[in-house]
Amino acid sequence: MESRPKIAVIDDDAGIRETLAHLLAENGFEPASFENSADFLSYFGEYDLSLAVIDLKLRGESGLTLAQQIRQLHDLPIVILTGVGDEIDKIIGLETGADDYVMKPFNPRELVARIRAVLRRYEHARVPDATPPLATPDTVQFGGFLLDIENCELTRQSGEPVSLTNAEYRILEFFVQNPNRIITRPELLEALGSDLNRFLDRTIDVLILRLRRKIERVPSKPKHLQTRRGAGYIFVANLDAGG
Repeated sequence: MESRPKIAVIDDDAGIRETLAHLLAENGFEPASFENSADFLSYFGEYDLSLAVIDLKLRGESGLTLAQQIRQLHDLPIVILTGVGDEIDKIIGLETGADDYVMKPFNPRELVARIRAVLRRYEHARVPDATPPLATPDTVQFGGFLLDIENCELTRQSGEPVSLTNAEYRILEFFVQNPNRIITRPELLEALGSDLNRFLDRTIDVLILRLRRKIERVPSKPKHLQTRRGAGYIFVANLDAGG
């Protein structure tokens, strides 16, 4: 029998841990629940984990600190559970590399969908295709990259996958589908989804910075993802030869 992906749940609320454990088990995952970061880190090396769901506000500690510790130990996908009013911490979380956020109270279907999307993206990044991807009506080519909209993947033309978080992917897809026009921050926040609509404007700046590091030859002098001061951003897909 094929093993089920094991999902760690780190939350100090016993009721939420139990709810998430049932939800994950019902949807084909194997849950492993922990009350705090110490419990999780004690068993981290023994579990063959696929993803961690972390409460942002653990009792007496920060879920972001745990996310940073995980990043130092392992390239484990991370989904953070967050509440209304945590905008600053969310921004810091984006900078530390969390893959996605789900707002409490969360929709069970949406949480499962987010987890599956993150796992799918990580799996594609670990197993690159033997042959370069071909351009299709569902792909957008820019620079040396191909964005596969059907499969939610970004690859280099050589076939090498480029790892993106869900938020990074959603904002990049919005840009490539709206090229060569100025896009405002409110439009970009809306494109990120309702769970992120309470983010501050700086959230967009953080995501733009991270995307530039992944798609621009010189991130400090972007050619594709350009800023229009006082107006927003513009995505330039087609550049002259050598761009």
